[in-house]
Amino acid sequence: MSRCEVIAVVNQKGGVGKTTTCRNTGAGLAAEGKRVLLVDDDPQGNLTDACGWEPEEISNTIADVYDAGTKDIEIKWEDIILQHEEGFDLIPANIELAGMEMQLNNTMNREHVLKEAIQELRQRYDYILIDFNSALGIFCLNGLSAADSVIIPVQTNYLPAKGLQLLLQTIAQVRKKLNPQLIIKGILFTLVDGRTNDAKKIAQTIYDTYGDNIPIFKARIPILVKIAEAPQAGESIFVFDRNGAGAKAYAAFTKELIDGGK
Repeated sequence: MSRCEVIAVVNQKGGVGKTTTCRNTGAGLAAEGKRVLLVDDDPQGNLTDACGWEPEEISNTIADVYDAGTKDIEIKWEDIILQHEEGFDLIPANIELAGMEMQLNNTMNREHVLKEAIQELRQRYDYILIDFNSALGIFCLNGLSAADSVIIPVQTNYLPAKGLQLLLQTIAQVRKKLNPQLIIKGILFTLVDGRTNDAKKIAQTIYDTYGDNIPIFKARIPILVKIAEAPQAGESIFVFDRNGAGAKAYAAFTKELIDGGK
């Protein structure tokens, strides 16, 4: 049985394509025959919505996972995990998760609740991808604590690139205090406008600054209307625009991820 890899898709800057990347990568991995679980660790439920479910209509969510973990009771995964027609599973989220924050803050070992909860799921999947919001709060810390590695989507614009150093410092602190085994899987350029000189310069600057120490994926995700519209339809880019440039870009990234960045 292959080893399960738990991957956190993370960036403290919003609007860089974290949820879109998590959604499409999950679908891409499933299409390659991998057993995949997506984890929505965001009270806004954006990943759940992007997968075609209405978050507020779901009764059992990741909030129940945290609740069971803080109370040390058995989790009924069959009531929580949803099966998607594109071949992957999802632990959904909605606003109920926000109500768990105080309960978590009063829990011993509060940063490791998610890690302990999903440990038993590792034998079921090849990949577990975690999506959470941009704030460095208790849910983000749980996601980073649970992960084996992180993928960092970075938009090739000035402000997202400028925030990369702060994110790397955060990851270093998590590695030091919570999760010594955490590695950076790689930086993924997203929302790339290859027509602009600024995008090219920023990408090159990131290569020059970090490329010797941090893997940078060869695949680049272009800025396309179709990629933005797919989550609104509850579909991956592979279904929404299967022959388009966005699908080809995410397929290339998925293959690169499976092949270990080669």
